[in-house]
Amino acid sequence: MFSKRSIRRRFLIQLIVASAALVILFSSFLYLFIKQSIYDEKQTELITKAQNISASKSLTTLHQDLSSDLKIDLIVLQKKETSLEFTETTSQDATTLTLIYPFDFEHSTYLKITRDITATKLLLQKILKSIFIINAFGFVVIILYAIAFSKMLIAPVSALTRRLANMNEHLLRPIKVDQLPEEFEPLGETINRLMGRIQNFVKYQKELFIGAAHELKTPLAVIKLKNQVTLIKKRSDEEYIEAIRITNQSVDEMNKIVSDILNIGRQEGAQLEMPIEADIIHILKKWAGDFALLTHSENKILKTHFEPESFTAVLQVTLLNQILQNFLQNAMKFTPEGKTITFQSHLYNTDIIIEVIDEGCGVDETVDLFAPFKRQGSKSGVGLGLFLAKSAAEAIGADISITNRIDGVDGTIARLILPAKLYCLLPLRK
Repeated sequence: MFSKRSIRRRFLIQLIVASAALVILFSSFLYLFIKQSIYDEKQTELITKAQNISASKSLTTLHQDLSSDLKIDLIVLQKKETSLEFTETTSQDATTLTLIYPFDFEHSTYLKITRDITATKLLLQKILKSIFIINAFGFVVIILYAIAFSKMLIAPVSALTRRLANMNEHLLRPIKVDQLPEEFEPLGETINRLMGRIQNFVKYQKELFIGAAHELKTPLAVIKLKNQVTLIKKRSDEEYIEAIRITNQSVDEMNKIVSDILNIGRQEGAQLEMPIEADIIHILKKWAGDFALLTHSENKILKTHFEPESFTAVLQVTLLNQILQNFLQNAMKFTPEGKTITFQSHLYNTDIIIEVIDEGCGVDETVDLFAPFKRQGSKSGVGLGLFLAKSAAEAIGADISITNRIDGVDGTIARLILPAKLYCLLPLRK
């Protein structure tokens, strides 16, 4: 009915086994309690009878009891026994309960009282049989209840499965979390976040394809136009060289677009890399050292300040490097000569925030800066850098943002927040 990997199957087995064990245990205790209660009552009756006979020391009482359902004998034992002794004997179809009770210690005489408990034994067998029948019926009820209960538990999952099966990348509607059972609300919220990321991915992929086609179309049109003009009339060698040079410039622009598109494919491969443990502060210092020479060669100032001393992260280092490279390259591109670029990190609660602050022209915050082929300012570029940085940040579970400075200085703040849930702090070195 269910596969071996089915949670419902395991739940049914565990529920049935646990219920069966509980029923058997309870039934066993119930039967033993009933049996012991009946035997205690019979033994009490025999003791009371023996006490009456022993107290009266009367043979008349002894002979009067011979006509009842009891069999009373007076026996002699060599060894004096002060304790009571009960013996149960079964012969053929009869069961008897015998009590040996002291009668006269001087003559070493004892009462031997025997009672036929065959009817009691049959009653206990009927009780045991009834318990077995009730248990069998209870097992059937437990199995039916377990099946119904397990079906009720997986009903929300089945509903979510049907809902998601009817969706495609063009029609993704969020799940109404308030209509789910309380235990499934985290799952619904997670699915909604995942669908939001899928929608953004599909949106950006469409923009990427459209943008790539548009960006490649322009240099192709320029190349074609130049070639057509070249073919119309004869030119001097210098004019042919100039035409070829312009054509090569257009080819270089196309190569840059193709190279950036290939970087997207490489990044998707980097997302499949095995995360490793790395010291984030060590990586930041390495990038600061590499860009210190570039900023100095372009007459720009690079200031660094990294806190804490170390911060261990388990992530794909390639993706983190792509983000940092994009932040620093953009800061270098838009910061004028003589101005300052600040590269810093600090803790916020238990998260670490990495910032690259420039003194450039700022950005238009009303525009989706992370969409493909979105360019700001008059600097050259294809417009895929921030798109790649955003994808890399999402892959490592980080938050990324680009905002204008609010300290009265023109420029932007590129911020990356690595959440603490994926990382752990190293102890400070003394």
